[in-house]
Amino acid sequence: MTAELIEGARLILDDRIETASLRIEAGRITGIDVARDGAVIVPGRGRLLAPAFVDIHGDAFERQIMPRPGVTVPLEAALLETDRQLASNGIATAYHALTLSWEPGLRSVDTGWQMVRALETLRPRLTADNRLQLRWETFCAEAEPLIAHVLAGPDRPALAFNDHTSSGVLHPEIAVHDRPFDHVADYPVTDLAADGFLKKMADRAKRAQMSTADFITLLATIWAQRDEVPARIERVAALARTHRAPMLSHDDSQIETRRWYRGLGATVAEFPMHERVFLAARAAGDPIVLGAPNAMRGGSHLGSPGAADMIARGLCDILASDYFYPAMLGAMVRLSADRIAPLAALWKLVSANPAAAMGLADRGRIAPGLRADLVLLDWPEGHAPAPVRTWVAGRGGYSALSMALLPEPAHP
Repeated sequence: MTAELIEGARLILDDRIETASLRIEAGRITGIDVARDGAVIVPGRGRLLAPAFVDIHGDAFERQIMPRPGVTVPLEAALLETDRQLASNGIATAYHALTLSWEPGLRSVDTGWQMVRALETLRPRLTADNRLQLRWETFCAEAEPLIAHVLAGPDRPALAFNDHTSSGVLHPEIAVHDRPFDHVADYPVTDLAADGFLKKMADRAKRAQMSTADFITLLATIWAQRDEVPARIERVAALARTHRAPMLSHDDSQIETRRWYRGLGATVAEFPMHERVFLAARAAGDPIVLGAPNAMRGGSHLGSPGAADMIARGLCDILASDYFYPAMLGAMVRLSADRIAPLAALWKLVSANPAAAMGLADRGRIAPGLRADLVLLDWPEGHAPAPVRTWVAGRGGYSALSMALLPEPAHP
């Protein structure tokens, strides 16, 4: 592989931004401000060179699979398009939040198997490092064989524990962010025949391509299996620990919830829903994940705690794309403009910190010896930035450089 020298860019390093040249060769960063030594020159002056994004929770791929409600496209085409979107947005490592639910349709186990098989087939053709976050709905028993298959594979996935069943049947007098620990004996359940509940379930039924009445009948059947869920979670968590897969718990609302999942090895708190959980996670040293769209937009669309406030208070370590891939860069723009922290510190939220939380010690930072996962940004003062080139392990994953700025052979 021919060496490249990205010349004269402003580099986002661990604790500062510094103008320098960066050499990459054989997929690795091999030096900062070293000699050209026959490398191909990539003009970087006036641009920002940063570690590429590490996205540990993104489900925007669902819109490629089902671009309109009930309308699906071939999975391979959808994943190839998703891969292009990742690279063009500076995302070199992506954990697709693959929901494994008892619901039919887009988030079913059947669709999950199709996604797993398609990724296994397509992997040699993909640009970004496409991985899986097994976003497991804990009431879904039939997902266990799929989880076991992926955990045993070569590309270590993440496992996220979700329980949208308990939150879905929560009594309406209790806010979802105040719901009790999911496994308490007297969990407050709504009337499944109430008009308000029927309206609440209409969108989920549509996604599952079922009538609302049939969906609620299925939900009641699933809810009746509630007593089996804790043992199931413990069994799957033990398997994940065997494979040393990182684990996360999603939408925790109580300290007890966070404590219980931490005890099973799920040490990452993903999208906590109440300040008490943020504080408990921080006290225990758990990495805390929030959505980059929350930070980019200036608040959560669901009324959850604001990412900017949590970052300023030291209660957020990681930002994930969630439902919009461009939000990782958009969050950096908004947070930097609002002076939440210096840009070099903010960038760790989308690169070094998520890489560390997933156990990926070879990426997320600009330093000699690490993977050359990089994004070159055109960021004029006072305007929105745009990725102009992305490298994934040194490979050119995306380029919007004009012909006038294409690399030229260097002279010794």
